[in-house]
This record gives sequence, C-alpha cells and structure tokens, in this order.
Amino acid sequence: MIVGHGIDIEELASIQNAVEKREGFAQRVLTDKEMDRFTNLKGRRQVEYLAGRWSAKEAFSKAMGTGIGKLGFQDLEVLNDEKGAPYFSKSPFSGNVWLSISHTEQFVTASVILEENHEN
Repeated sequence: MIVGHGIDIEELASIQNAVEKREGFAQRVLTDKEMDRFTNLKGRRQVEYLAGRWSAKEAFSKAMGTGIGKLGFQDLEVLNDEKGAPYFSKSPFSGNVWLSISHTEQFVTASVILEENHEN
C-alpha cells in the first residue's frame, strides 16, 4: 500500500550558486559515501549529482509529510545500484522506497513513493 508520494524540482543554477557561495554546502547535504562519489566527479556532473541528491532527499521528506526541517539531509543516503539506478541506502522508513531522479539542461527532479510492506 502506498503511504506517501513526494516530488521535488530544483534549478541546477540554484545548486551551483549554493556551492559557490556557501562553504560546506555539499558536506551538509551529502553523507560520507555520497561525498566519496561527489569528489570523483568533475564540473557540471558534480552539480547534477549534488542537485539530484538534494532533490531526492527533499522529495523523500515530502513523502513522509515532515519536510526537510524535521528530517535531516544526513538521515538519508542515496547511492546507485550496479545498473546505475539511484536508491535510498539509508532512511527512517522501513517499507519500500521507490526513487526516480531525472535531469534536463536546467532542472533536476525527483519522485519518491513510500510503500508499506504487508505480509499476507
């Protein structure tokens, strides 16, 4: 049963601006494992990666109904599986979490669906 759905969209330029103007912005948003991946990327791909994680975490907080104020960025971790698909490797939700992240030239969007596990 679906218990929550959250969507977020961000301008890549806003994330780029935050990185340039706020020292430690990426470290505030990304976990240690996410930072490992982030530091291996270059240029625009770094911004896309960070924006994708930001948007995914915002969408998750909306699906939970809490907003990011009650749920910290470090409480959530988004990694990639062997095929490259993003997934939440860390979250406070015990059921299934379905995540999709998409980029355009200007925007990143993420959608999160929370599904309870019911054993019959």
